[in-house]
Amino acid sequence: MKNSHSASYAAAGVDVTAGYEAVKRIKPMVESTYIPGVMGTLGGFGGMFAPDMTGMKKPVLVSGTDGVGTKLKIAFLMDKHDTVGIDCVAMCVNDIVCGGAAPMFFLDYIACGKNDPARIADIVAGITEGCRQSECALVGGETAEMPGFYPVDEYDLAGFSVGIVDEEKIIDGKKLAQGDVLIGLASTGVHSNGFSLVRKVFDVENCDLKTPMDELDGKSLGETLLAPTRIYVKAVKSLLNHGVDIHAISHITGGGFYENVPRMMTDGLTAEIALDSFPRLPIFTLIQKTGNIPERDMYNTFNMGIGMILAIPAQQAEKALETLKAAGETAYQIGKVIAGEDGVVLK
Repeated sequence: MKNSHSASYAAAGVDVTAGYEAVKRIKPMVESTYIPGVMGTLGGFGGMFAPDMTGMKKPVLVSGTDGVGTKLKIAFLMDKHDTVGIDCVAMCVNDIVCGGAAPMFFLDYIACGKNDPARIADIVAGITEGCRQSECALVGGETAEMPGFYPVDEYDLAGFSVGIVDEEKIIDGKKLAQGDVLIGLASTGVHSNGFSLVRKVFDVENCDLKTPMDELDGKSLGETLLAPTRIYVKAVKSLLNHGVDIHAISHITGGGFYENVPRMMTDGLTAEIALDSFPRLPIFTLIQKTGNIPERDMYNTFNMGIGMILAIPAQQAEKALETLKAAGETAYQIGKVIAGEDGVVLK
């Protein structure tokens, strides 16, 4: 690409040489995510991956796509861009693992008003960290410089991932039964959902995001809101590898408990969750108090401290909690599966 340059394109606001500089900066980070199966290297027109299907009777591909949403506005205001990539990966791979699939690879899409190679490198640093946490490879992506469409200091970030699972090991709720125990995996905060409400509550463009707050255990509001989404891939893999029979999984994203938990239930079954079985993170107390938000709306918007819920046989509850603790997860027994048509009941 030594001879690739266009004065006319640059005059229109697109600097192709900045794109080449960005690729140069991110290449070592991208290659640090490579796992067995990756073919080729960064720079091709398509990312290639040869999956290991040894022992699988009928491999099934499971895909997920998402973005970071308006949480990016907090990153812009804080001028901190090295964690939102973790959010982007997390929102995709956490969905994939709900089906029992192991993510294999991830691709990102960054659209920006101006290609700042250092900022792009920060964004990709988060993406590669998310890929390492979820044990999948970053096999490609796209950076689009779009002057006049995005402000020069802003960008959007989205991506998708593909995983694989043997058909007979798909987690789809078919084995869900009355009496199953619900295990909740702790979240790191707001994760990447509900930020339109968060931004309205705190009027983030005009509030103090950087001063430490007693209500947030000495952290600033901006730092707390930017805490990256927890990735649960290794936790679920650990349970499956230790023989825990997971009947259903729900990723608690936008819509909170009332929207997401019923998605893991089957006809005639409802999740009964005890609200005193897990701690509410300080950020949610602050959001509710500042915005005067009704309790039900909080649980219909945010994860409230639980980022993923798993349904397992009651006799395996203790083993599951021990396995999760050994894997570095904070987990709680938060309820059980009962007969009913409500999908979820919070008590």
